[in-house]
Amino acid sequence: MAGSLLLLGKVPLHTCRPSNKCSFSSCARSLEPVSCIGTHLRRNVKYKHHLKEVLFSDQSVCHYRVKPVCTLNSEDANPIIQEPEQLKRGKTFEQWDSMTAKFAAAANLPFLLLQLPQIILNTQNLLAGNNSALLAVPWLGMLTGLLGNLSLVSYFIKKMETEAVVVQTLGVISTYVVLLQLAMGEAMPLPHFIATSIVVASGLILNFMKYFQLLNPGIWHFWEDFITIAGLSTLPQVMWSTFVPYVPNSVLPGGAAFVTAVIAVLMARMGKLSEKGVKFFGSVAGWTATLLFMWMAVSQMWTNLLNPDNIKGLSAVSMLLAMIGNGLLIPRALLIRDLMWFTGSSWGCVFYGWGNLICLYCFNSISKEFFLAATFGFLAWIGLTFWRDAQAYGLSSPFTSLKELFFEP
Repeated sequence: MAGSLLLLGKVPLHTCRPSNKCSFSSCARSLEPVSCIGTHLRRNVKYKHHLKEVLFSDQSVCHYRVKPVCTLNSEDANPIIQEPEQLKRGKTFEQWDSMTAKFAAAANLPFLLLQLPQIILNTQNLLAGNNSALLAVPWLGMLTGLLGNLSLVSYFIKKMETEAVVVQTLGVISTYVVLLQLAMGEAMPLPHFIATSIVVASGLILNFMKYFQLLNPGIWHFWEDFITIAGLSTLPQVMWSTFVPYVPNSVLPGGAAFVTAVIAVLMARMGKLSEKGVKFFGSVAGWTATLLFMWMAVSQMWTNLLNPDNIKGLSAVSMLLAMIGNGLLIPRALLIRDLMWFTGSSWGCVFYGWGNLICLYCFNSISKEFFLAATFGFLAWIGLTFWRDAQAYGLSSPFTSLKELFFEP
């Protein structure tokens, strides 16, 4: 996202604004128009909304209602125009829709500041020669988050979501700075850091060129295949390597996943997959990015358990920012019934944010007042989210919202 980090004006009703760093925001989705511009201007309607111009098109965007659909290529990610439908929502729904859009926009700030406390803490430890403290930050977990961010930069560029592209790009850069510090403190192997640097530099250049329409479509398709294969290969290998030496040190999980991913990409490009296979393969990249984010939390908590003496090298402010940022995205993900977005944001909020605060509290790294304030604030926010969502949809119980999220209404 290269542009303003704040959403200007009101977000149109039912417009999806996915943004996450741990978030996991995110399979491709088509957009179902609710009211197009020409019709909207000629009719008396109860609610009026500001329209956002698409950067890559000469046409203004219609009001859309999102519904998930899996895609394989960039071309498939474009809006699919279907028959308009009348949506009769009350004032409560309109207000909650507007508020959730503002919450999603406000999540930009904690995500942008997420790594800053950790970067400052790492710098202090490096200057003091306390390199062992950097072992509290697992480089494998940070790497999974970085690869997830890089994949989502490409996804949001295809969706023309400028704000989301900016947040994910800054997420890549800030996470890369942390990995640089870990490499300087010998907490990350140098060969792995060099390979990561090459991938990050290439990815940012290609995404920059794609954003400004300077990239050949064939090169972009090759990059899409690369990040799909890289994500599928990295996830099982990182999951396996997290538990070494309790499991044998082996590259077999990543190698097997790599071969499977290459075969699947070749079959997809040659048109050898069935319709269901194409849909499934189209959703793999998004879910892989989400799982990479989710495993980042697991890797961090596992490191906390193995090395409790190094937990002071973990920034409590970073964990709090992670909980706040993901928590602000939960209402929007629930409102639009986006299961992938909701899963990633909830996991990041509960396990990476609140879960690590529990570890810090158990090892007396934060005060009881700090932990209780964060806990009660989190529980109150989740309760408010489900209560307001049920009100907006006119449901009898907040649990119905959760049911509709997992099982379509």
